[in-house]
Amino acid sequence: MRYDLVVIGSGPGGQKAAIAASKLGKRVAIVERAKQLVGGVCLHTGTIPSKTIREAILHLTGFRQRGAYPDLYRNKRQITMDELRRKLAQVSRTEWEVLQDQFDRNGVEVHAGEASFVDRQTIRIGALGEHYIIHADNVILAPGTKPARPKHIPFDGVTVFDSDEFLNLDHIPRSMVVVGAGVIGIEYGLMFATLGVKVTLIDGRPNLLEFVDREIIDVLVYHARSLGVTLRLGEAVENIHKIDEGSVAVELASGKRIVGETVLFSVGRQGDTAALNVEAAGLTADKRGRLSCDENFQTEVRGIYAVGDIVGFPALASAAMEQGRQAASHAFKQPFQPCDSIPYGLFTVPEISTVGKNEEELTKDCVPYETGVARFSEIARGQIIGDTTGLLKLLFHRETLQLLGVHCIGDAATELVHIGQAVMRLGGTIEYFRDTVFNYPTMAECYKVAALDGLNKIRLAYTSPTAPAKEERREVEQLDAAADAEESTLPILTTLSELATESPSTPIV
Repeated sequence: MRYDLVVIGSGPGGQKAAIAASKLGKRVAIVERAKQLVGGVCLHTGTIPSKTIREAILHLTGFRQRGAYPDLYRNKRQITMDELRRKLAQVSRTEWEVLQDQFDRNGVEVHAGEASFVDRQTIRIGALGEHYIIHADNVILAPGTKPARPKHIPFDGVTVFDSDEFLNLDHIPRSMVVVGAGVIGIEYGLMFATLGVKVTLIDGRPNLLEFVDREIIDVLVYHARSLGVTLRLGEAVENIHKIDEGSVAVELASGKRIVGETVLFSVGRQGDTAALNVEAAGLTADKRGRLSCDENFQTEVRGIYAVGDIVGFPALASAAMEQGRQAASHAFKQPFQPCDSIPYGLFTVPEISTVGKNEEELTKDCVPYETGVARFSEIARGQIIGDTTGLLKLLFHRETLQLLGVHCIGDAATELVHIGQAVMRLGGTIEYFRDTVFNYPTMAECYKVAALDGLNKIRLAYTSPTAPAKEERREVEQLDAAADAEESTLPILTTLSELATESPSTPIV
């Protein structure tokens, strides 16, 4: 059998690559280890399971309404792993069926078995002791990743486990030590802390999630500590060993000894390329099983592409989907305009989302910028839903007012960020938020409040005793004129002249 394209791996990147190619009229096959595993790590042990269980935890504990109804916090006092898994079976089954239907509708042939290269265009598929050969003009590799499992760590899937094994826990432990405070470690650690588990997070790096805005991280750390989480940053783990049936000790290089009922080891993931025999195709994986590629995700071997987590950062399902579409388009010489503003979503408690530049990046690049902040406590909807500690932060160019970055922490942050993402992609300014009417009361109001806060800061800077000269003030005067012109049609808005009378620390709504 010969195909225009063979995709190895049916996770988000593989799915979108296969379907994109089939819509171009190409003959496409996708290979997965077993039919029931279609959907890959994302569907079966990663994104979908963890987010489904997170939602179950927030519901069963009553966490979202803990501020308004503290006496009812925890809808259910005794929560079991079986209860957390109950909805997961339904969600996973539905998603699996959706994927099967998509492949069927688009004529994508699904092969179940272990794939390995014979040569650049020849792939061996083995299943149930038998094997057969297929040929491909182009190959897209999307095998995903698996948790790193160093040999000296005493994994048993019960007291010491990785992030793929947590679904198999038979009970919720009283305490947990999380080794590795990357995205996965923090997400799982805060999920269990929400259940009342005593969690200790350990990481060798001095700061959490370096790619996230520091003000957002400060809020996250505040929440983590309010849940009783202990942070041990800048600490190296020397040894992990079981003490007895119900406890494990983690020995740190600093001499500290941390004991917990369980240990979640989440220090990195490895590209799942070991069984692919990539050397036969002329490829070389690095020590973490990852493959290098160019801007179109083509590897050093012409006609072979790599997408998803095996190409490294950002290792997001959404990014993998975009990469798969781009690789398929390039393979068949189709134009493709990649998205230049992919948001990051972290399903911590509370969740975080960010798109565009952060303050550290803008400072490093010497970009003149200002910030506008809206705190959920200032928003009616924030009060209604019980989230009064979240915030939305806008970064914008001080001279052009162009939106440069959006950073959010709080309930529904991963949804809220998309409004800012759309404006950024269109090259818009924060004036859009000032001049747009949103439904009320909704969290979208955060954008208007943050925009007015930012514009107020600029106005105050130019009307202070140290204000710049005439030419620089002219732009501000133009802003005033625009605001005055709009006053008759938008009476609910505060003009820039009025903003100048407010204190810099006063929320403008």
